[in-house]
Amino acid sequence: MTVAWYSELKNRKTWIAGVDRLWSRLARNLNGEGGSLVARLSKLSRIAGLVVVIAAIATRAGAQSPETYRVGPKDVLTVAVFGHPELSGKMTVAPDGTISFPLLGSIKANDRTTAEIAGDLVTKLSDGFLKKPQVSVDIVEYLSRRIFVIGEVRTPGPQSLTGSTTLLESLARAGSLTEEAGGEIVLLRPPQSQSPGPVVPGQTGVTELTRVTVQQLRSGTLPANVELQSGDTIFVPRAETVHVLGNVKTPGGYRFEPGLTAIRAIYLAGGVSDMGTTGRIQITRIVDGKETKLKAKADDLLKPGDTVIVGTRRF
Repeated sequence: MTVAWYSELKNRKTWIAGVDRLWSRLARNLNGEGGSLVARLSKLSRIAGLVVVIAAIATRAGAQSPETYRVGPKDVLTVAVFGHPELSGKMTVAPDGTISFPLLGSIKANDRTTAEIAGDLVTKLSDGFLKKPQVSVDIVEYLSRRIFVIGEVRTPGPQSLTGSTTLLESLARAGSLTEEAGGEIVLLRPPQSQSPGPVVPGQTGVTELTRVTVQQLRSGTLPANVELQSGDTIFVPRAETVHVLGNVKTPGGYRFEPGLTAIRAIYLAGGVSDMGTTGRIQITRIVDGKETKLKAKADDLLKPGDTVIVGTRRF
């Protein structure tokens, strides 16, 4: 159908534009856009991986079939009766799930596909109104069923559910993950009593359906590609960080990843400066709401929110 084809083409252009933006970012980082060389290369690796992920997702997302979409209240349809423009036009599904059609009055649209609605119209118009009517029904606006993508994605916001839609496909529609995205993606489902809108982890009544890692997306080893329902929220949290201060070449905040050690964080910060030494490392950590200073070794594991301080060498 024309509308479905145009919608798919528009989505594919969005994915391509998103990939182009990521490759531009790669080029800028390669030319030295601040931070240590190790940190820039680490960022490049993450972005390049996400480019591959989005390209793979976009290929799969093209498989969506709006023909399987079940119409609901607020959806806008175009009905065309061949040879009868007076019976054709745009129609909005009413709150009771019906459309008002000339000659026939109220026609059920709720929880039907466009093919089922067209078939019903053909049957009713054939009953004393038209001889062998030809009817087509298309969806102009998908407004009854929506999910929400929030957090660290290029295009956050509501998305219309056009048929069977999965987590991967919805992420593809959101363009891509940002550089600040963390290592996990969370799928949340609100309680049935809640009014439509995005939800966040820990909110009363909200169910966490699944939590997948970016690494699983890259490798294609998702435990289950959950099919989305109206009202679901995909939440991409911001990456947790550690800070490296003191006698390092590029002090600042750096992305935390499981297994990150003090010495690795120091390397991300450009390494020890001429005045510093790895023999005098201190970690500042919040424990039970209180700041604690810990004397650390180079291979000590860090936790999110830690601050690594590299001391001055003794002369």
